[in-house]
Amino acid sequence: MNVVDSCGWLEYFSDGSNADIFAEPIMELSSLIVPTLCLYEVFKVALRERGEDSALQVVAIMKQGQTVDLNSNLAIQAAKFSFDLKIPMADAIILTTARAYQATVWTQDDDFAGISGVKYFCKR
Repeated sequence: MNVVDSCGWLEYFSDGSNADIFAEPIMELSSLIVPTLCLYEVFKVALRERGEDSALQVVAIMKQGQTVDLNSNLAIQAAKFSFDLKIPMADAIILTTARAYQATVWTQDDDFAGISGVKYFCKR
């Protein structure tokens, strides 16, 4: 199982230098977990940069994976991870969702560097 962090989705959709790296887990739809927080973050950036039609197309692609809502259990565990690992709220929610599904987080966000269960790629 895989979770692509919001920055990975944005890299993929913008065809950035690391796009091919993130294409691997994105194309494996049967093992793709998509936290609703990622939908929020990616939609917001796409809306700002490309307009609403494009943003809706982007999230339609993302929703082909298994979307996972933030619930009270995930929220509480995310708060613990945020506190213990000293990472921002959004990162903690994404990490918690991944761990709940025994998934690997794919990211180029350096807040995740060195965390177990994360495939971190330096942004080129």
